[in-house]
Amino acid sequence: MFDALGLTCMICWCMMLFCPLHANLQCMGSGTQEFPISNLTLNRRRMELSWQSSKNFSSYECTMTTNFGHRQIKVKNKMCRFEVEDSVPLYRGAVFTVTVLKISISKICRFIPEGINGSAIENFSCVIYDISLMNCTWQAGRNAPGDTQYFLYWQNSRDDDQIECELYTKDENDRNTGCKFQNVTIKDKTTYFLVNGSHKAFLIQFYDNYTKLYTIERLPPPLNVTANCTSNPGGCIITWQHPLLSHVENADCFEYEINIQNKDKTPKEKKDPPVIVAENKYEFQSYNARKKNILKIRARGKRRCSVNRKWGEWSDSIEIGGEKDYFIFVILLLIAVGTILVTLLHYCLCKRYCSSKRILPPIPQPRDKLDIPAEEDIQTENVLLSQKSCTEEVTMIEEMT
Repeated sequence: MFDALGLTCMICWCMMLFCPLHANLQCMGSGTQEFPISNLTLNRRRMELSWQSSKNFSSYECTMTTNFGHRQIKVKNKMCRFEVEDSVPLYRGAVFTVTVLKISISKICRFIPEGINGSAIENFSCVIYDISLMNCTWQAGRNAPGDTQYFLYWQNSRDDDQIECELYTKDENDRNTGCKFQNVTIKDKTTYFLVNGSHKAFLIQFYDNYTKLYTIERLPPPLNVTANCTSNPGGCIITWQHPLLSHVENADCFEYEINIQNKDKTPKEKKDPPVIVAENKYEFQSYNARKKNILKIRARGKRRCSVNRKWGEWSDSIEIGGEKDYFIFVILLLIAVGTILVTLLHYCLCKRYCSSKRILPPIPQPRDKLDIPAEEDIQTENVLLSQKSCTEEVTMIEEMT
């Protein structure tokens, strides 16, 4: 009994988790006569519309109309297959019409997604970065019950199988609100995304989307940006390599935006407009070696190539210019060195040929007797007296009688 109950629950869960392969259509006809066209069936996964006919008509016309566009196909059998490249999302409903061209009989059928209105996810977006990584995010439907769970599937092309997300990101209620993919290969085909909702008691509407993966790729910056600048004549030759992508090797599929700004300008001053070029080389003719500039480059794809047309990431900033004026510094240095050399030469000549005493004779100083001790003065006077007595001449006169 428990095995049967468990199997029943599993079947119910699977029915709510996966959208039915064949969607139910609500049909009506034009005119009052019996319709030769009946049993219209839509295979959502393959985007095939088939029907039965009571007569063998030679040609039919199929029309699909949604809020996102209008598609029309003429066929000779009882099946229309809308190419993935021409497909439009069905999560908001669609109207399919099959017309017999010869007798102008039409069968009109409306596809209305089942489930609670407003229970499908909202704000779905994906971005590819770092060549092979993809991140998708969404928000739970505004009318979805709090315990609703969502599951993401994607199909890189019609020939590939649908793959479920392997690494979900969750919100505070443990609901899946994002997915991360690795080893993503970008093909020049349309990719199909499908997000199913599941609940134990209610039907949850699905969300689907068709996109080309290269249109959601965030381009990396250009590689090996270099600037070769000269002062005379003033100018810079700026070169770089195209961004590294997994699916594009043709360097002619890119155009570049070059942004060069004066670093000394204030935020209020008007910035120089960027320059857009289609080559991997640019000559900056307004280069001034004394002014410091900031250079950065980003890329986007050209219209004829399968590369995102949105501008990618900026390259690392490179400073060009801002060189110091060394001319005055060199002049001052030469003057200082010359002064030192002349001084040294004069000193050597004077030392070789001149006497310092001749050039600078000593200046006599007055004798200050007050500074001589008294004993020294007495001894000096005695010596002078003795010398004077030694040299004194005595004259003797004899008296004659």
